[in-house]
Order: sequence, then structure tokens, then C-alpha cells
Amino acid sequence: MLRNVIIGQYYAAESPIHRLDPRTKISITFLFIIVLFVVNSFVGFGVLGFFGALTIMLSQVPPRMILRGLRPVLFILSFTLVLHLFMTPGTVWFSLGPLAATREGVIQGLFIATRLVILITTTSLLTLTTSPIALTDGLEYLLKPFSRVGVPSHELAMMMTIALRFIPTLLEEAEKVMKAQMARGADFASGNMFQRARSLVPLLVPLFVGAFRRADDLAMAMEARCYRGGHNRTRMRELRVHSVDYWAVALSAMVMSLVIWMRWGLGW
Repeated sequence: MLRNVIIGQYYAAESPIHRLDPRTKISITFLFIIVLFVVNSFVGFGVLGFFGALTIMLSQVPPRMILRGLRPVLFILSFTLVLHLFMTPGTVWFSLGPLAATREGVIQGLFIATRLVILITTTSLLTLTTSPIALTDGLEYLLKPFSRVGVPSHELAMMMTIALRFIPTLLEEAEKVMKAQMARGADFASGNMFQRARSLVPLLVPLFVGAFRRADDLAMAMEARCYRGGHNRTRMRELRVHSVDYWAVALSAMVMSLVIWMRWGLGW
């Protein structure tokens, strides 16, 4: 289960999506999320889903890897579908004792589940196709205008990137601790929900200790190298916008404008 989490992982490849400027990818992803929550029809989801599938194909990231990232959220998707199925008023489809499933609940549940699937599969491409260093530089550049009002742009970008970078490391360490506990007789699979949650205590304690140890080691390494933030900092590779970035922004703007027009122009 832990290996299926793809957040924070980077898939190295030579694709048009990998060659895009990180600022372009961050901006497109941010606007895509906004438009995704504006959509109120399955037709709009179809357009955004086709755009996301095309992006995945161009990124050369294996679709199996993207779909594997949905496994950890299958419970959330199932719970969302069941919750809307029995809690949405409308035409009764069938009944389970005091609970009544409605047709409107099925549609609403599938609507929310579809939105979550598109959100996870498309936004995960940001970290899969962008190296941590490039992601930090892109975030810092986009947050730089806010530094005039006292926002520490470099520190925020560094903090978010370190958090994303440490997710795979912590998951790998959690898997090692879990295997060590299972070798000592720990059982994480049997019992009800509360028993499983209680059995995770031997896993969480060493995981938190390891996380604090890694954070302390990182802080000492940065201090030993005289790290002083982004003031007067130079970069080995400066970010440059190329023609492919303009084409990507133009295509994304066309798709998102079409979805917004379908939402308010046609009422779909």
C-alpha cells in the first residue's frame, strides 16, 4: 500500500512535459484545479479528463504508475460514493433498512468521485515530471512578488519542496518499520477499524522519531554549509521560458476557456 503513493516522486524521462519550465507547470496545474472545481457536469469532466490523458501520454509516465497512485484513496472514493448514495434526497432506488439509496445520490457520488480521480491523476504529474530543485526554483519565482509585503518566498518554497521530497523517504521508512514489527508478531491487517488504528501505535512512534532525526540532520547539514536563505543566491541553471511553454499555456487556456464557456455560456 505504501509503495502506491506517488506524491513527491520524480519519474525521470525526456518528454515535452519534462522540458517545460517549472513555472509553466505550476501555473497550469493551479488553474486546472480551479477550473476543475468550477465544472458542474460530466461533459466538462470529459473535456478535462481528455486533456489530462493527453498530458499523461506526452509525459511518458507509465499510466499504470498513475493508476497505482489511486489505490491509497480507493477507500475515500468508496466512502464518498456510499455517503452520497444514502444521504442525497430524491427518487428512491432501493432500501437497506432505514437507509434509502436514491438515483440522485448515485449521480452526485459519481460526480464527486470523478472529480477526485481527475484531480489526483493530473496534479500528480507536477511532481512526477519536475525535479525537486526545479520545483523549488519555480515556486520561489512565483512567490517572489509577495516578498515585497514580507512573505518569505524562498523559505516557503524550500519548505514545501522539502516536505514533498521527504514523503517517499518517510513512506519507505514506514514500510521498513512495519516489516520489522510484523517479524516480531505485530498484526496490522486483522480486527476492526479501532483495533487496526491501535495497532499502528508501534509504527507511528519510531516513524516520528526517525522523521525528527532526519530533520535535525538536514538542519545541521544546511548550517554546516553556511546556508542563509535566498538572499544574494545564485543558480547554476537559470529558468528560461521557451516557445514550447507558450504553446502549452495557449493550449491550456483554450481548454479551460472552453470548459468555463460550457459552464456559464451553455449552462452545462
